[in-house]
Amino acid sequence: MLVSDNCTTAVNHKKSDWYNTALNTTYHEMAEHYNLAILPARVRKPKDKPNVEGAVGKISTWITAALRNEQFFSLAELNASIREKLDAYNARKFQKKECSRLSLFLGEEMPLLAPLPATPFELAEWKQATVQFNYHIAVDRMFYSVPYQYIKNKVDVRITDTTVEIFYNHNRIASHRRLYGRSGQYSTVTEHMPQEHQKYLEWNGDRFRKWADSIGINTSKVVNAILTSGRIEQQSYRSCMGLLKLAEKHSPEKLEQACATALSYSGKPSYKSIKNLLVAAKDEPDTGSESSQAVKPHGITRGARYYGGKQS
Repeated sequence: MLVSDNCTTAVNHKKSDWYNTALNTTYHEMAEHYNLAILPARVRKPKDKPNVEGAVGKISTWITAALRNEQFFSLAELNASIREKLDAYNARKFQKKECSRLSLFLGEEMPLLAPLPATPFELAEWKQATVQFNYHIAVDRMFYSVPYQYIKNKVDVRITDTTVEIFYNHNRIASHRRLYGRSGQYSTVTEHMPQEHQKYLEWNGDRFRKWADSIGINTSKVVNAILTSGRIEQQSYRSCMGLLKLAEKHSPEKLEQACATALSYSGKPSYKSIKNLLVAAKDEPDTGSESSQAVKPHGITRGARYYGGKQS
């Protein structure tokens, strides 16, 4: 059992009141890891932890004051002197007891201590995420799979330096090794994939291919190239969805033309390259209007028929 200060590091003040104290998630995890019960002291109530408050004064007297006139040239040298004073302080007998702090610890407290866990506690960050239609969540621009049954649900994500754990209603549903390096990487567990995507997913490869066929042969070639670019087909659904939005934003005809141009440069063009082509085409001046002006340089010129004459 630990009595801690009522600080924001330990206590969630937004969810706490005088009768009920809510610990922060990370602090609560640390207590669970070491099998501890945390009882935060009340605000401005030093008697809730009198042993700690009393020890502060004694440490200041026996250690800090004793070393105030000494000079140290490194942190290690200072720590060695503090350790020496601390050992002497713990070995000193109580005024009203025939024992010292060290002997009391060794004789009464140490036999009751439980062994430490096999692994030390690891700090974690908690976030919320929504499972996308391709049964992945996004964490720091990386994508991690969850069982497809949780599509469109909000999940809690626990992030450490080494792992990414995903929880739904406080139950862990997925765990991945954390990805580093190039953004956009996928960590996909085969068991998370549905056996028949047509029954469970709103979008799938066949639907993207049918949509591409309705645009044109070049768009179809680009979609097929994108669908086969990843290790599994589902990793490319976002790029195919991006192409769909480009057709709505510009036009199917312009998208087909941009795909044809991209295929002339590369056999496997990307969504980004086609998007850049459409943006560049949009910024180019309209050559058709210039040609029409060349044919009729004078907009107010009238023919012979206007004046009653005959045209030759």
